[in-house]
Amino acid sequence: MTDLRWPDHVAWLLDPTDGACLPDVFVEDTVAADWQAVLDLIQERGWAHTYAEGGTELPLPRADTVLSRPADADCPTLRVWPAPEVCAIFRFLGEEQIDFDLDLRELQGQDRLDVLCSFLTAIGRRLGKPVPLFPEGGGTPPLLGYDVATDRVRVWWTQPDT
Repeated sequence: MTDLRWPDHVAWLLDPTDGACLPDVFVEDTVAADWQAVLDLIQERGWAHTYAEGGTELPLPRADTVLSRPADADCPTLRVWPAPEVCAIFRFLGEEQIDFDLDLRELQGQDRLDVLCSFLTAIGRRLGKPVPLFPEGGGTPPLLGYDVATDRVRVWWTQPDT
């Protein structure tokens, strides 16, 4: 459950009809231990997941192992389903930033918003860091995200005048 209400707060913000359907989540200033904390969280919560390197599914490794791969190696991906209908795709681009994509088409309605908020909150609490969701391709400010100071997910973007 979240403080945010789909029709009142975010329906306009997470509208996939403009063509940008894959918002980015970036947790900044991380180290390998933060990545490991997220991997541990995924396993503790029992979230369904698949880890793949070069298209081959493998068991979920330790963060230090995946982050120490050769620079020319394929970028591993980790797909996590905090709920059956919502998938987050993590990419291990470097230890200094945890990043993943979501699909706006999977985040429509209050139930899915609640899943998103719970997922962002779980990661933010585990890391003690903000977990902002940005428009596809980045951009500032973030649309919404977990705010450490208030210990909740809140909207950071303001609705443009119509």
